[in-house]
Amino acid sequence: MLKPNYDTKCVKTGALICFQSSFREQQLVGLLLVFGSLQVVRVTEGCSCALSHPQDAFCNSDVVIRAKVVGKKPLRDGPFGTMRYTVKQMKMYKGFEKVQHVQHIYTDASESLCGVKFDINKYQYLITGRVYDGKVYTGLCNFNERWERLSLAQKKGFNHRYQLGCKCRIKSCHYLPCFVTSKNECLWTDMLSHFGYPGYQSRHYACIQQKEGYCSWYRGMASRDKTTINATDP
Repeated sequence: MLKPNYDTKCVKTGALICFQSSFREQQLVGLLLVFGSLQVVRVTEGCSCALSHPQDAFCNSDVVIRAKVVGKKPLRDGPFGTMRYTVKQMKMYKGFEKVQHVQHIYTDASESLCGVKFDINKYQYLITGRVYDGKVYTGLCNFNERWERLSLAQKKGFNHRYQLGCKCRIKSCHYLPCFVTSKNECLWTDMLSHFGYPGYQSRHYACIQQKEGYCSWYRGMASRDKTTINATDP
């Protein structure tokens, strides 16, 4: 597996996909993602990422933590380098079998190669990443957000709810008509009304497997007002 470093290009599409290429080739990959596969993407100066629901970000990550970034150090380990962030871990939601405690987060130094920038000694972040050779790597195509900006449903999702739906599949709907094709799918339609993340389903719903075996969108609110909606009618 390629480590997301140097001139490596990473795209999150349900799994981490990495390309090693020149800058011109990276631009071509971005264009192919936008026009060839008809995927809605988030573009930042050469870094192209397919949008994903926070639940997919949780399920496809090796490590998910809440942490405060307390320092950073540029590392000269290639033509573009790596940024090593020192973090104070507040809580680990996923990854206990991979690492016991996260002290450092690694990312590409360049945003054009999907490197992510964190503010130092300001905020707590929800950070997701993959583990390579015992080190936690993240980037713009991973889900990284200030904790205070997450909705209550997202906080509960990362805490326990998203894990319950990792056997489900969130199917993106970019244009109508679109349908689920199996009982383990939930139809994600944020792209239709909000043109992608963050939409209502992203912020308030999780795709959970029900007792009957099928998956459907679930929104947990006050105990007297819990809503489960059919997978075909999000």
